[in-house]
Amino acid sequence: MNAVLSTRELRKSYGNQMVVDGINITLSRGECYGLLGPNGAGKTTTLRLMLGLIEPDGGELSLLGHAVPRYARDARLRIGVVPQVDNLDPDFTVAENLLVYGRYFGMNDREIEARIPALLEFANLTGKRDVRVPTLSGGMKRRLTLARALVNDPEVIFLDEPTTGLDPQARHLIWQRLRELTAQGKTLLLTTHFMDEAERLCHRLAILDQGRMIAEDTPQALIARHIEPQVVEVFGERAQHWAIEHATHFAGRFEVSGETAFCYVVDAQPLLTHLQARSELRYLHRPANLEDVFLKLTGREMRE
Repeated sequence: MNAVLSTRELRKSYGNQMVVDGINITLSRGECYGLLGPNGAGKTTTLRLMLGLIEPDGGELSLLGHAVPRYARDARLRIGVVPQVDNLDPDFTVAENLLVYGRYFGMNDREIEARIPALLEFANLTGKRDVRVPTLSGGMKRRLTLARALVNDPEVIFLDEPTTGLDPQARHLIWQRLRELTAQGKTLLLTTHFMDEAERLCHRLAILDQGRMIAEDTPQALIARHIEPQVVEVFGERAQHWAIEHATHFAGRFEVSGETAFCYVVDAQPLLTHLQARSELRYLHRPANLEDVFLKLTGREMRE
């Protein structure tokens, strides 16, 4: 494996709270790696450590062969960042945002101008070159932020919740663009709260909780390891009462959340036959997915 980023026993605390607790991650060139976790799990702090924006309390970190944070500036010349919140300059046009950002990397204007047409085409913004940022839709701004992260032709791209707040069409377009980047050999590190996004895009991913890595593998392997292959969701006012009386007869494991009983089964047919005769209940039969894994490992309670 040609590691472009590696961490070894990475740790960071604030006061008495351990925010990142002994995380070990290795990224290979050309892969999309996901960081998942509930609020407060340590994802953003881990990203900031990887970028050299804060110093760890312990452990080792290497990015593109540079020790971080000591040589983080050298590493950052070869990376791109898509922040969680768009920070485009509202006083500039679309093209001017790319031009000014490229200068931060020591690129001359001619070099940046030569890259702008391809970047705008990549972001589906060719017709918006001379439009000022405030007139763009949310999806356009997000695509421009992604294009801006590519202005220096980076080897590694950090994406912090890149599709939050977007409509389905914009999300799917960004997913397509991210797949194109990995096909080009770019390495992506992605944080997201969308489990379907992680399942579609990530070659491997880690689930963090309370600063620790509690699982790591491909999405498919995590599903196979932690969850029965089929899920039947039984919902409605009578679902909780039904689950108490009947769920154990059909499911090796079940959970009740609100008005929904989640039944995890190897063979769903006996349960489906039973439910077909219970007209007072509604139900949904589906394959297990990454969200099931996430909720099993981190719990269903709300995090602030």
